[in-house]
Amino acid sequence: MVSAMPAAGGDAHASGGPSSGPGRRLVGTILLGTILNPLNSSTIAVALVSFHLDFGVGLATAQWLVSTFYLAAAVGQPLMGRIADGFGPRRVFCVGLVIVTLTAILAPMSPGFGWLVGFRVLQGLGSSAAYPAGLAMIRARSRLPGGRIPAAALAVLTIGSSVSASLGPTLGGFFVAVAGWRAIFWINLPLTLAGLALGLRWLPRDPGAGGGGTAALKEFLGQVDLPGIVLFSALLTGVLAFLLTLSERPLWPLLAAAPVAAGLLAWRELSVAHPFLDLRMLGGHPALVGVYAQFAAVNLVFYSFFFGLPIWLEEVRGLGPDGAGLFLLPVTGLGMILTPPAARLAARAGARIPVIIGAAAMTAGSLLLSTLGPTSPLWEVVAVACVFGIPNAFNNMGLQAALYRAAPAAAMGAASGQYQTFRYVGAILSTSLLGLVFSAHPSSTSLHQVAVVLTALGSLLLVASLATRRGAHPVPT
Repeated sequence: MVSAMPAAGGDAHASGGPSSGPGRRLVGTILLGTILNPLNSSTIAVALVSFHLDFGVGLATAQWLVSTFYLAAAVGQPLMGRIADGFGPRRVFCVGLVIVTLTAILAPMSPGFGWLVGFRVLQGLGSSAAYPAGLAMIRARSRLPGGRIPAAALAVLTIGSSVSASLGPTLGGFFVAVAGWRAIFWINLPLTLAGLALGLRWLPRDPGAGGGGTAALKEFLGQVDLPGIVLFSALLTGVLAFLLTLSERPLWPLLAAAPVAAGLLAWRELSVAHPFLDLRMLGGHPALVGVYAQFAAVNLVFYSFFFGLPIWLEEVRGLGPDGAGLFLLPVTGLGMILTPPAARLAARAGARIPVIIGAAAMTAGSLLLSTLGPTSPLWEVVAVACVFGIPNAFNNMGLQAALYRAAPAAAMGAASGQYQTFRYVGAILSTSLLGLVFSAHPSSTSLHQVAVVLTALGSLLLVASLATRRGAHPVPT
């Protein structure tokens, strides 16, 4: 679940990939860009306490650095894909790398916390460009029928993203311990600079380079639901701001404004041909709504643990960021190891069994989390982290199988994009939970309160998984 990369379409039987020298160079260059989003989404997990202390803000406020990044990615990936289609994927890829480079330089010099939040938004948008633009370039070079993306290329990007997400907390913890929180921005520079140098040399030039102009702009504006994106962002931001102020001085006007924003969003999305949030598709496919809701809840549980455990380890157990980062390695590492067998199980048996396994492990991990205390041996923390690594694999693959069964074949691209949007919704809501619970001085009691909520959600997911009948349906790879 840590990986922020969408599951791209393709053919389960597509083999091979870029076998020539230029093909390997193309995929290798694109890989440098695609690992930036999962890397930056995970490295910050061990730096929240540092931001809390250095800027003198509460932990609830520090959560904005997480939630705004995910919000930017939620709207950034589909938006960047549209821009790449209209103005050229090579341009979009390189501009994204430039944006991340600038944030890596400027964010460490932020004069205040608000500035840092703004740079995280830019970082989320910039790092969202590489994946859709990269897939567009690989698809254009593909020799497979219909321009399908070679499975080997997809595997390289997926594994690279998983590895960067897995190593993010460990690398981030080491650099924060050595050079402070600024180092989690600096570690982007070698990747972005190498990506730009290689991109300008190896990436294929966009068709009609230097053209486009007004016609391309009009076509882009006709295809992208910018008002819908703004309304969706405003709704999530308003709800998040209200939830993060509940423990201090609740901003009740934001809660009152939420139904208005939701109504305007619904009106807008039902009145346009290419909505950002396809409510017509959701209304006609209730099983798909269930998949989205379950995916959001799974990510709410996972990211609450992923960001909550380091806070507790640093604030209560006295570990440094480097030590806290090591305890997240079993979560992401075991998730990577178990993903291949989880994928085989989903392809053979369908979605139901993997999702049941994932929900059961998530519930068990949440229960174990409630047993941790100030004197718990560290091996118990490792054990809890390992248990949370199981749903990281099985929920991901099971719900992807459920998605491909529930979504209409003619709208699989749009359904897959919205699927990723609900990943980010769950991640954003997790920051609200952590901000609310850890707003006072963090303690083991705070961790146990989080565990109670996660156990309840995990139990509901388990019941829903047992009650839902889903037939076998292979997962495209």
